[in-house]
Amino acid sequence: MPLGKIQTQIVAKLEEMGRVSAAQRAELAARPEDVSGEALDKILQDDLKVSPLQLLTAKARALGLAPFNVSRYRVSKTTFDVVKEDFCREHKLLPVGQVGDLLLVAFSNPFDLVAPSKIQELTGKRVVRLLAREKDIIEKFGGPAAQSGDFADVVQRIGKEYAEAAAPEFKEGDDVNEESGAIIQLSNRIIEDAYILGTSDIHIEPWEKEVIIRYRIDGVCQEKLRLPKKVAPALVARLKIMCNLDIAERRLPQDGRIVFKQYSRKGVDIDLRVSTAPLNHGEGVVMRILDKQKSTLPLPALGFTEENLAKYREVIRQPYGMILHCGPTGSGKSMTLYSALNEINAPDIVIRTAEDPIEYTLPGINQMQMHRQIGLTFASALRAFLRQDPDIILVGEIRDKETAEISVEAALTGHLLISTLHTNDAPSTVARLTDMGIEPFMISSSLLCVCAQRLMRRVCKQCRVPYTPEGREKEIIETAIGWSGQIYKRNPKGCAKCGSSGYKGRVGIHELMITNDELIEGINKGLETAELKKIAVRGGMKTLHQDSMIKVSDGITTIEEALSNVPPDL
Repeated sequence: MPLGKIQTQIVAKLEEMGRVSAAQRAELAARPEDVSGEALDKILQDDLKVSPLQLLTAKARALGLAPFNVSRYRVSKTTFDVVKEDFCREHKLLPVGQVGDLLLVAFSNPFDLVAPSKIQELTGKRVVRLLAREKDIIEKFGGPAAQSGDFADVVQRIGKEYAEAAAPEFKEGDDVNEESGAIIQLSNRIIEDAYILGTSDIHIEPWEKEVIIRYRIDGVCQEKLRLPKKVAPALVARLKIMCNLDIAERRLPQDGRIVFKQYSRKGVDIDLRVSTAPLNHGEGVVMRILDKQKSTLPLPALGFTEENLAKYREVIRQPYGMILHCGPTGSGKSMTLYSALNEINAPDIVIRTAEDPIEYTLPGINQMQMHRQIGLTFASALRAFLRQDPDIILVGEIRDKETAEISVEAALTGHLLISTLHTNDAPSTVARLTDMGIEPFMISSSLLCVCAQRLMRRVCKQCRVPYTPEGREKEIIETAIGWSGQIYKRNPKGCAKCGSSGYKGRVGIHELMITNDELIEGINKGLETAELKKIAVRGGMKTLHQDSMIKVSDGITTIEEALSNVPPDL
């Protein structure tokens, strides 16, 4: 594998510094084995005797950044005043100084563009990026962060307030503000901390003797905080006030929305979709974080294989028809839909969307928020759209027969309709629509493709362990994709980069069922889902299991993670 562009520039800078000769540079470029990333660092330091500081200087010059030797920097009590320690640990960075409105931050990953923008958003200061060694930054943190690290002060205040007195209750109309009490600070801190850590959902769960706060990060719930049981009523009431729910109603589930920017002085511009439910030990709350500043990802970054990406791009450029995405909640359907719309959006195309809720605001696209309380449903929105001359319509979800009928009608009358459905795989979507009362010939006439998807955790590239599968593992991967060779498993101890979990980030797996003549004929005949799946596979469809095994063979995830998401095909 030849040197990449960045690696070539690094070696060139070392040559300018007199640490690598022209012959050595040519020899590195001609090596047949992989000499990118850590492999190149090892060769330069072990074989060519380049010091760590010289290598850091060369990398910084190649990337147009200033090098910073963190090992000489002394962490003080004020180091994490501006940027919290949890955030710094998560992104492997260290604030090292301030000059006016400039904040100097040492980064270990020069390609991380998310962290600088979040720091600028939270602090209001312009970030000057410096390049430092990851090892040096991690050493500055010392031991692992305490469980309640950022919550220590507010937890201590709550402990004092609730030790002797009964928990206070908020009432509708109370004049409250951000600093009026420990509960208000706690609710703000929970949301801000979750946002910084990249949480998708916040779970507040009342147990028999305490309240548990859990964050879902990369699809897995992690316990963050335990509070006294007395805190629960006031905390839930505060959250209800923030999303204008009835605080006196504790026997029925309620849904609401928090526009968090109006409650935070830090300018965190996020919305939260809130759901409350009466549980056996009190009211539980789940909040889905909707980051309004988060941009959609390009289609190639979503995990599509090259074959599936080419097919999907061809389908979304069709003038009319119906494209459906299916999968459980949190499987990345919305992100894929938004990415598809962003790719095909153009000034000469009219796009209308009906969503509940609007998760991302897209420039150039007309979006409508549903309000079931006043009768604004997906079906009524679709009827309105059909009178507004759109080219493309996105419906958040097909939930009932009425919405399904109008969706099919729109797809058959010259519109491209994109929507989601809750089914386990792509072929079973046909049975789901049939159960809703849609005639098979209407489905076959309107359907362009169905994309079933899931999200799997990526194995940490920093600490993953290579091995050759044997026995049942070898049989599973060979049966699925006819591949044998080295794959990776997670390191049970993990590393600082992945928070000792062995996994970092997520990737999508997709089952793309494109309609063809044989499939249309099968749908019209009312064939069983299993038969439709066989026809789709003959037509070139890779099942979710096969796509997950491709990700395993590419070293993106582990076979354990793949099988925990999708079982092997029968």
